[in-house]
Amino acid sequence: MQKIILDTNIIVSALIQKGYPHYIVYEYVFEEQVQLCLSNALWDEYCEVLAREKFSKIPYFKSNSDIVLNRLIKTAAFYEPKAHLNIIKDEDDNKLLELADESNADFLITGNHLDFHITHYNNTQILSPREFWEKIK
Repeated sequence: MQKIILDTNIIVSALIQKGYPHYIVYEYVFEEQVQLCLSNALWDEYCEVLAREKFSKIPYFKSNSDIVLNRLIKTAAFYEPKAHLNIIKDEDDNKLLELADESNADFLITGNHLDFHITHYNNTQILSPREFWEKIK
């Protein structure tokens, strides 16, 4: 089974509209077609971002985010990265590469093309949601 890492922006997008992020989360992660890899640091970021006040204005966002978080924690494999990396300009995003390194994930899926200028990190391919969807279909 392929291992994937989802940047927080993918989870947010999956909750806001139907599109590639939504299909990846609901059809691949929830249906256990892939193994989601998480670290405590990434999980904490998911929880913090999804609880932000700005999302409370979106109908059903809070209840849907609670459901998604509950499903994610039940299906994900947790890893604790040992290495501390400083590769991405936005230091907070380095935790994704650290998780990729520890979990040996096949894919890191992100909508953040401003900070992720690299297409690979070791054995992990870094793709947009659309690129990932087209690759696995």
